[in-house]
Amino acid sequence: MAAPATKTIKDLNGKWLMNRKLSDPSDPILTLQGISWFTRKAVNLATVTQHTKQYTADEQDGVPHIDVDQTATGGIKGTSEHRTLDWTPRLHSDWLFGDLMGQSRFNTIKSILEESKEKGESAEADVKYLTEGWLPESLDGDVFEGFVDNEKSHWTAWAIWGFADIEGERRLVRKFAFNRKDKAEKLHSRLVYEWLGEE
Repeated sequence: MAAPATKTIKDLNGKWLMNRKLSDPSDPILTLQGISWFTRKAVNLATVTQHTKQYTADEQDGVPHIDVDQTATGGIKGTSEHRTLDWTPRLHSDWLFGDLMGQSRFNTIKSILEESKEKGESAEADVKYLTEGWLPESLDGDVFEGFVDNEKSHWTAWAIWGFADIEGERRLVRKFAFNRKDKAEKLHSRLVYEWLGEE
């Protein structure tokens, strides 16, 4: 189901189903991240639902939070993301990816393009992929930006979440630019979500 107009990047509360048909294959991503063949096969067969809660924990500081609890079919253990959107690096650990250092914030495509000029030529392809293909509400308004560094497995992931027109319908989309730190390997990937309703 397409995302209703009431759902925006500032209100993602509810249940979202990853649409495998509209999303890019996950196996190349998991391979780059060093996930075992057995686990990759199980993950690829699972149906993944995200239960999202978006809130401000402290009215004094006004910092938004996004908690995403993912459940999966087929006996696969779910994962949780607890994001504080102030761009402060924080340690996160889960059974699938291990220890990660991540940071999150709301940003704009305009600011991302401006800030990316400092990243040099090596980031040009990532920036182009991440900042194109959005609906005007995401191109001209706020998007979610996240960055994760897995030191042990030698990869990073730069992510933008927003809304895009996918096959004529407004969909929540997560776009990722993955890079290996120990060799010249890069991967771009898009995940597309169906709206399932409020919790």
